[in-house]
Amino acid sequence: MENDLARLAAELVRMDSRSFVSNLAVAERLVAELEGFEVERLDFTDPAGVPKCVIVAHKGGPGGIALSGHMDTVPDTGWTTNPWSGDIRDGVLHGLGSVDMKGPVAACVMAARAAPRATLLLTTDEETTKQGARLIAEQSALARRAELRGIVVAEPTALIPVRGHRAHVLFTATAEGVQKHSSTGQGVNANWALIPFLVEARAMFERLRQDETLQDPAYDPPFSDFNLVLDNHGTAVNVTVPRATARIKFRYSARVDPAPVVDAMRRAARANGITLEEAYEGRPPELPEDHPLVRAAMRATNAAPRTAPYGTDASELQALAPCVVLGPSVMATAHTPHEHVPLDDLNRAVPVLRRLLDA
Repeated sequence: MENDLARLAAELVRMDSRSFVSNLAVAERLVAELEGFEVERLDFTDPAGVPKCVIVAHKGGPGGIALSGHMDTVPDTGWTTNPWSGDIRDGVLHGLGSVDMKGPVAACVMAARAAPRATLLLTTDEETTKQGARLIAEQSALARRAELRGIVVAEPTALIPVRGHRAHVLFTATAEGVQKHSSTGQGVNANWALIPFLVEARAMFERLRQDETLQDPAYDPPFSDFNLVLDNHGTAVNVTVPRATARIKFRYSARVDPAPVVDAMRRAARANGITLEEAYEGRPPELPEDHPLVRAAMRATNAAPRTAPYGTDASELQALAPCVVLGPSVMATAHTPHEHVPLDDLNRAVPVLRRLLDA
């Protein structure tokens, strides 16, 4: 099984499935590993017109646990070597998505194949919109027939159960200008319109770090993420910017009311003539420590549960069944140009995941 696991993980890494490209080849490769499972394929087209699909696979009777992982990866930002090499050197698998999360997906497949009863929920677009998980939660007939008692989202947690994490609101603020050669004095630079809004966004960033009513001491850090990314859409430095976009990801836990932040951003946009769009990612999943799924995860790992500041597909999949996040290795190299995962980490995960399937 260890050789099969390494082979599958490496083959998955060698397939480009960045969130803005199709994941169909990865999905077909995974289905080829699922002999003996009933397989449901849900096809969709993402907002950019790219064909995608998600996979639900099940064997055995109802009432079990599902293992879930996503097939997409972040972009290959900063890589100077081949992101899709899938090289294995000194027992370590290298490549984009090796730890987040094609290696864990391969471990889930191996654990499920070895169990008499198992369900797999294999999603895509986790790194962007969570559309794949949402589609499974809303439309999968097979997942509902499985009558799941719980779902294990196998993101890298060092095999420590994560009983809750944050969800997010994505704000997209857009200012419009008039494009002209900047020397003519006839253009309107959208950045100047966007800056007053950003001043108020900066004030909210500071408030989140100071206002304890908007914090959750059960999380590390206790304050919410409020990450800003700016985009002038390729405008040259000698051209007045026709469109300036600010995207802000605001993460919050189940105990934090997002309404004050949302209201403040809406007021700032209105006051400064900015168009504001909001995209919501499910709701923050969180289970108490004495929940049966959390206790099963504790028994399977002999580790105390914790919370996490990031988000996963659990924000959408919890509509099907309670979720914990638990998977091999750690996030340390995820989303970096030197992503890798020790094969020993993946091998250790298989019996842990198998114990949860048998719980």
